[in-house]
Amino acid sequence: MVSVPGISIRELLERAPETALRDFVGEATLGVVAIMSPELLTKDNLVALALHLAEPWQMLRDPVSRDRLIAMLPLAKATELAEKLGLRAAGNRVFDRLSAIVRQKGVGDHLLEFFGVVVPERAPGGEESAERTVDPAYPLFAHQLSVADRARDALLEHPHKALVHMPTGAGKTRTAMHLVCEWHNRAGDRLVVWLAQSSELLEQAASEFERAWSSRGRSAATVYRYWGDYEPDLSHARSGFLVAGFAKLYALYRRDPNMILRLGDRATLTVVDEAHQAIAPTYRALISFISEKRPANALLGLTATPGRTWSDIAKDAELASFFDNRKITIEVGGYDNAVDFLIDRGFLARPTFRVLEIAADEHKGKQAYAEESDEIARLGENHRRNVQVLNTIEDLAKRHRRIIVFAASVAHAHLLSSILTLRGTESHVVTASTDRASRERILRRFKGNGVEPQVVCNYGVLTTGFDAPNTSAAVIARPTKSLVLYSQMVGRAIRGPAAGGNATAEIVTVVDTDLPGFGSVADAFVNWEDVWGNGGRGEATS
Repeated sequence: MVSVPGISIRELLERAPETALRDFVGEATLGVVAIMSPELLTKDNLVALALHLAEPWQMLRDPVSRDRLIAMLPLAKATELAEKLGLRAAGNRVFDRLSAIVRQKGVGDHLLEFFGVVVPERAPGGEESAERTVDPAYPLFAHQLSVADRARDALLEHPHKALVHMPTGAGKTRTAMHLVCEWHNRAGDRLVVWLAQSSELLEQAASEFERAWSSRGRSAATVYRYWGDYEPDLSHARSGFLVAGFAKLYALYRRDPNMILRLGDRATLTVVDEAHQAIAPTYRALISFISEKRPANALLGLTATPGRTWSDIAKDAELASFFDNRKITIEVGGYDNAVDFLIDRGFLARPTFRVLEIAADEHKGKQAYAEESDEIARLGENHRRNVQVLNTIEDLAKRHRRIIVFAASVAHAHLLSSILTLRGTESHVVTASTDRASRERILRRFKGNGVEPQVVCNYGVLTTGFDAPNTSAAVIARPTKSLVLYSQMVGRAIRGPAAGGNATAEIVTVVDTDLPGFGSVADAFVNWEDVWGNGGRGEATS
């Protein structure tokens, strides 16, 4: 019996061991299916999943999936393919030789023919036009470009300090990365240091730099991740992009103060994300050690809320002074504030604010409270309060596909999520104790395009650095005295259609009538104008 030359990818997957299929499909997909419908993880369905991950020609072009396909080949088929490619190898050595030669030569006709794969032809359209529009790989909107240019000009002037103030959802990280790439292109033998507090913000910055530099960089650049479990040897970090967490960097300072000073010698630009925290004593010391070590070092702050408090004007003035009162913001003619402009142009969703009042006699905690206090946590134990919050979430799920809930404590987040799940609404919990793999799996699904409503109940981790454009509703079920925190929570749900989000958003703020609350992100954005004046140096009308 003469065997048919080659083998189709479908047949290869059908003949593969189940363990190999699981590796091919990947944990990201398997984890979601295992949570939702574990009974569907049969071998036939694994084959179907694998075939839906990418087109066959894409599988062969991707080095990881191609190597896995080659490793699945029966020895006879591997030998047959080797002969087609002009290789001579005996036994299992043939697999290594095949992977190596394909990596060198790429995907040729012999490989496509062997697997029976046809690369789709280009759509018909005749000859190339004499005129073609080429879109930039990492573009900015006009208002973002204006901010980036004015911030650059401010940093070039003594004392080389500025703060960029853009509302959440307006693209301040992307705007800043344009400036970072331009700065690093001019001083490629030095470090750009990016400082932030949360792992979400830090990973967002590292990934965004990689994306920006791939199209805007002039040479190779090393990205150093320095937070959590990441611990590169910073003695070798002389140029590139260093993304560092304040806590880890402060621990390094306690062990080796000279290392921080050496980073200051190597730095050309320091960027502080969530810069309203910059004057906290520990943070301020680190920032100063790095950004002031050399006279020409520049300091750029980024924030959606350029103040630290609701009522302490002295602290807010101290923050303004730290950045030399140079605030660069979105300025457009005909608008009193940037939020109105961004909503009208579709960059931010048009929000509807609604208050869910909880009468004072329905819970304890009428005295003064701290942000992370037992009094706040006990709000999550109030039965009547929780019933009203749950009814509100389920009502939102009738109109919204993605809802984010800010709970009063970790236990409160779990309570709300478990009852929602029991009652038939898909819900997950994300807190600081959620392991990294689970968090990534939950948020990847939440960010997806599934049509069924999903709720993420969180406590303390998704106020910054979290971007899920499909989110169109937020329930703020924890009180706060912090206008900064409040506007950050609102910002999670107001990405507009021009930026991949929604035209409208619904914000429900649970107001415990004996505790303070806020209702308007526009008010939050302009609250600190009395401290900064009418914009300070570096601003212009675009």
